[in-house]
Amino acid sequence: MDKVSIGLRGWRFSESDVFDEAGRFKPLEEMPPDVADRVSRLSVLVTAPCDACYLVHGEENVGACNVAEVVYGEPMGEVILCGEHEADFVYWYRERGGDSLRGEPELRNAFHEWFADGGRAPGDYAGIEHVDTDPEHVPDPPDPDEVDFGEAGDLDLNAEYPSG
Repeated sequence: MDKVSIGLRGWRFSESDVFDEAGRFKPLEEMPPDVADRVSRLSVLVTAPCDACYLVHGEENVGACNVAEVVYGEPMGEVILCGEHEADFVYWYRERGGDSLRGEPELRNAFHEWFADGGRAPGDYAGIEHVDTDPEHVPDPPDPDEVDFGEAGDLDLNAEYPSG
């Protein structure tokens, strides 16, 4: 089976980890734990504002922020971005040392600091070219109110948890 992104570009999943034989989402408890963590986190992230837009516009103008299109990093330490600001993250990651934080919870804070200090990709920086091969083939995600999260249902996925 192929790798797919669900809801946002960035995190990619093996279809067999996420979908059953009929092409429906598997229950979270049937997914590998790291996959279940990301899939459940996506239910919050798909409607979140872009981190970079939020840093520009602030809480009082959150309505001016673009909705996230892409996610990078680890759950609860991820960077979520709109298409306009993805190149800034990719530039920071590839050209300004962000890759040294791959897999680390500090990734988000380090990118936020760089961006808030005026860090931006050069205007001609290409970033990443994405190819949608078959977006209609991926089933719609389940309604979060209808998903049995088991013990994870008590987690507040919007909470900011302190890092080490």
